Amino acid sequence: MEIVREHLRPMSRRGFVLGVAASGWSLAAGWALARGEDRVSPAGLQGRHFELVIDEHWVNLTGTRRRATLVSGVLPGPTLRWREGETVTVGVTNRLRVPTSIHWHGIRLPSEMDGVPGLSFAGIAPGERFEYLIPVMQRGTYWYHSHSGFQEQTGLYGALVVDGSGPEPVETEREHVVVLSDWTDVAPETIFSNLKQQSDFYNYHRTTVGDFLHQVRAQGLRPTAEQAAMWGRMNMSPSDIADVTGAAYTYLLNGQPPRGNWTGVFRVGERVRLRIINGSSMTFFDLRIPGLKLTVIEADGNAVEPVEVDEIRLAPAEIYDVVVQPAEARAYGIFAQSEDRSGYAWGTLAPQRGMQAVVPPMDPRPVRTMQDMGMAGMTGMAGMMGMHSMHNMAQMHRESQAAPPQSRIAAAAVRPFPGPLPQPGPGVPPQKLPEVPALVEPLPAHPGLRLGPQVDNVAMEVHARLDEAGDGLDGNGRRVLCYADLRARYDGVDPRPPERTILLHLSGNMERYVWGFDGKKFSDAQPIRMRVGERVRVELVNDTMMEHPIHLHGLWSELETGNGVRNPYKHTIIVKPAERVRYLVTADTPGLWAFHCHLLYHMHAGMFRVVEVTA
Repeated sequence: MEIVREHLRPMSRRGFVLGVAASGWSLAAGWALARGEDRVSPAGLQGRHFELVIDEHWVNLTGTRRRATLVSGVLPGPTLRWREGETVTVGVTNRLRVPTSIHWHGIRLPSEMDGVPGLSFAGIAPGERFEYLIPVMQRGTYWYHSHSGFQEQTGLYGALVVDGSGPEPVETEREHVVVLSDWTDVAPETIFSNLKQQSDFYNYHRTTVGDFLHQVRAQGLRPTAEQAAMWGRMNMSPSDIADVTGAAYTYLLNGQPPRGNWTGVFRVGERVRLRIINGSSMTFFDLRIPGLKLTVIEADGNAVEPVEVDEIRLAPAEIYDVVVQPAEARAYGIFAQSEDRSGYAWGTLAPQRGMQAVVPPMDPRPVRTMQDMGMAGMTGMAGMMGMHSMHNMAQMHRESQAAPPQSRIAAAAVRPFPGPLPQPGPGVPPQKLPEVPALVEPLPAHPGLRLGPQVDNVAMEVHARLDEAGDGLDGNGRRVLCYADLRARYDGVDPRPPERTILLHLSGNMERYVWGFDGKKFSDAQPIRMRVGERVRVELVNDTMMEHPIHLHGLWSELETGNGVRNPYKHTIIVKPAERVRYLVTADTPGLWAFHCHLLYHMHAGMFRVVEVTA
């Protein structure tokens, strides 16, 4: 059955103002392509060759005109549609006064086409044109964004849809692309400077006397006072949920603020596929559509066994494809509230445009817990020892744990590796792969984290938290997607066990706004080295009190959810506070690959490493 696609409609003048007299529809005509085989439409661009232009334009999303960095004059950039099995070329012309780039997030490609300046290529200089050449080896929903400076924050991002060479595992009659993002009228450099000077600069929801008295009534004076003292010694607040909040952000859905009421149409009874992309710089969104169940069918471009939920948390860069089936001819609201409940993105699904659903009230603001601090069940101990002593105890406890083996040399000799592995799919059997000797990795088995300028917290207790939805969601009365719910629809393609484990601690000093791995900023760290064809387990331990969406470029991350060969393939993985997460990686593509937190300001503050895959 033919799918009706309505991926992107240019914004109305009320929501999006360019510095030239042009309507949204005339902007679509400006999406000029070089070859007649390609199609130009308001829904996006489709074909094998694309020409994109990066330039600055005036926009007005808040009542104030600001300069934005846009792709071909639209926000978000035009949706690109590729096809599995083809080779596409994308010419990108830079009309900015500074270098730029486009990274194809989640796309398997040669490293020199990955789009990270200074790592995989030199970047695109002002006035220059760079042509990406990409063999398309997968299907699914992805996105693209700048990896230069803070350009992603100022509008340089867009959706990318790869149609499969065969039928979809779940049939639908209509689909819409939904891109969530955060916009600010404040210069990103100013935001970063403010965070460096005062990490809670944008947190307007600090704990009040009323909150303290409410907690006293709930659990008693002594436990409440002990917890307050612990938070005070940590220079942290339980209300520190998001670094940048609605105090600086306007939340967008397909480039429109809530008042813009972006609308996707449907017919009653249709199965509608929503390709939901969190293209924000710093915002975790909790998305639901009151009155409709969400059937999750893909995670980060990879098919999963359908699971029906009411709500989904999406970290920056995460993607979920869901199917909804409206049974009534009425408007349904797409409600995506920020994790800290300081605002929301909003759109509508309706039988016709112009309809408006009722905006639900936002949920209560979540707070951090003792478990997030890595001290669950330790309230009583706070009165018996100082915070520094507790950190020493945490350190002794962690160092006493048996560390996983860091490397093992395989007995087999090196044999040629077959190259990039196919994406799991129908008819794709597990690959017969040679054993590849592991590198003797210089990373220590345990980094021995200690308090200091780079580290302000070492969690005493860390747990697997895959069956938890996250702060503000667990126990809210709705079924919220958890990572434990994700089971791949198809068997993985590399059945080998890992040769070694690479253990990394997510670390930071919130007061100084310094972030890193193993207590080191990017500038102080060595590359993480893997050998082509090597099978490794990456183990992440979050010693901070914030969630971190970790993204590994160029390689799949097979999240270990206990489903064996059906563990889900992802490109971005949330690591909750005081959580231990494990995933498998097959180093099947050589090159230098970025590995970083996808919170933009965390990445710039040091939570970035290089993964070097060599023969």
